[in-house]
Amino acid sequence: MITQPNHVPERLALLAASDVDPFLTEELLKGEQAHGGIDLAKVVEPLPEDDARWSVEPIRSLVEDVMYEFQEDRTRADAWLAPRLHATLRLTRREAADKRLWNHIALAVAPDYVVWRHLSEPTAKRPERRVAAERFRGSADRQCFSRLWWAAELFRNGADYEPVEAACGNQDLIHSVLKKEMIDHRPTAQALVRLLKSGRVTTGREIDGLSVAINAAGATLVYDVLAQDEPRDPARLRDWIAAAESAPPVDRRDLPDGPDEDPVREESVLALTDYFAELFETAPVRGRKIGD
Repeated sequence: MITQPNHVPERLALLAASDVDPFLTEELLKGEQAHGGIDLAKVVEPLPEDDARWSVEPIRSLVEDVMYEFQEDRTRADAWLAPRLHATLRLTRREAADKRLWNHIALAVAPDYVVWRHLSEPTAKRPERRVAAERFRGSADRQCFSRLWWAAELFRNGADYEPVEAACGNQDLIHSVLKKEMIDHRPTAQALVRLLKSGRVTTGREIDGLSVAINAAGATLVYDVLAQDEPRDPARLRDWIAAAESAPPVDRRDLPDGPDEDPVREESVLALTDYFAELFETAPVRGRKIGD
């Protein structure tokens, strides 16, 4: 399996989609050989030098630690890395929506992590191990690093990342729910985590069926009416981002703290948890018999 490129940049940068493909070689996608890094550095757009957030070292340190810690079970790495990546790379949502940043992290900073985490296991039908190209430059719910950052952003409860650990501990929840717009409603995100932690919803089929039912109900019911949420205070997020310059490295054992925002109203989470539990009773779960 590949190691990090010979040349790892000191600063994050922006890598346009049009400049990505020449570096997505067959050798890289098979996990056999990474690019050297020098040529890639010639085509990136630099980010402001005076912003401490763009230092590569904290991210590089995180991926090295997570690869060491979870050698026996790569899927468990998501729940550990997501909150720590979010707390290390303090972004506005507008910044996080720029795919060029994630392209650069995946290809220039940590292609070895992308391969380590997403190299497929051989099967009878597909004996060749391979990483899907979308893990390097895909959509927000598929790209290796953006999916973790956005999962942490959408599932955190104010400054508390504990719900993120629970959400990212279930791959089906990320795949089935993260790309749906309704997850941006904070009580909805917390209610889904509650159902997951209670064991009421566990399998991929159950999560997918529930998400379909929630989307269908949302077409006729505004969840803000059933479960109100307080608007975010942008000043708190700005303060948290500004503090990145003096923030210490995130703890490897205990969860870090996110932006100092108010948590979701408990009554709103309880209301939606009960409502979604009722929806689940009639949700179209493939393979489930009526009455199960």
